Amino acid sequence: MTELEKYDRNRNGRIDKWEWAALELEDRKRRIDDEDAKRDAQRRMTWFALSGMVLYPFAILMASLFGLSDAAKLIADIATVYVVAVSGVTAAYFGFNAMTSNKSSPPSSSFPGSDDYRRTEE
Repeated sequence: MTELEKYDRNRNGRIDKWEWAALELEDRKRRIDDEDAKRDAQRRMTWFALSGMVLYPFAILMASLFGLSDAAKLIADIATVYVVAVSGVTAAYFGFNAMTSNKSSPPSSSFPGSDDYRRTEE
């Protein structure tokens, strides 16, 4: 069975319009699911990074309380790099999220001079 024969549901030897429509619908559903999973993964990554940034000072405090002064100093020394990296991850998430939402949203209003302004004949 070839790849096209799998999608020829009525077995007439060709892909009809309704079969193509079904394929397109299936493809659209798959893309929506993939995009949703991608957004969920990015959201979890961002929340994990932000949680780590908030909990980072507690790691330094805990290391000090357990008598690990060298570890506390080392953790404190890399804190600036960690904060900058997490801030970059968070900014990238929100920036790309805003860019994609701007691309997918239609223009908010029509007014003279805009691209979608249409004159009506009276």
